[in-house]
Amino acid sequence: MRIYLPATVSELADSRGLGPRVVHAVTTGLRAALPDEDEEGLEFSAQLLAADDSFDLLADRGDVPRRVVVAADVPDDALAPLGGDDAVPSAVRLLEAVTWDDVACAHIDEPAAEADARAAITGDEEAAERLVERDLLWYDVSELAGLARSLA
Repeated sequence: MRIYLPATVSELADSRGLGPRVVHAVTTGLRAALPDEDEEGLEFSAQLLAADDSFDLLADRGDVPRRVVVAADVPDDALAPLGGDDAVPSAVRLLEAVTWDDVACAHIDEPAAEADARAAITGDEEAAERLVERDLLWYDVSELAGLARSLA
C-alpha cells in the first residue's frame, strides 16, 4: 500500500530510513469520506493530510521550516488502524521502519515557503493559510540525502 509519511528535513539524512509513526493512506474510511474522488484525488488528499502532520512536527522539533511528505510502498500488514473517533479517516499507524528502498519520492515545500512556515509556527493564521495553499515540490528518493545535507 502507498503511504504518505509526515517527516522533517533532518530525517531525510538518516541512512536507516524513517521510523514507525502515524501516516496517511487511501483507506476505506477516506474513500467513504470522499466518495466522489477518484484514486488520484484520494492519494492527493492523503498527501495533504500528511503535510499537515509534517507541519506539526516542525512546530515540535524546530527543524528546517519546510513540510516534508515521503511517499513509500509497504505491505498491508505493516499498518494498523488508529481507532478513536477523532482520527482522520486516512490516518493509520506504521508498525515498522521504512527503508529508503521502500520510498518512491518525497514532496517538500519550496524555499519561499520557509517564511510562512516560521510565521505559522508562531501562530500567524494568515501565514498558516498561505502555507496550506502552497504546492509541495516533488523529489526523487535519490535526491533526498543531498537535499537534507544542503539545508542543514
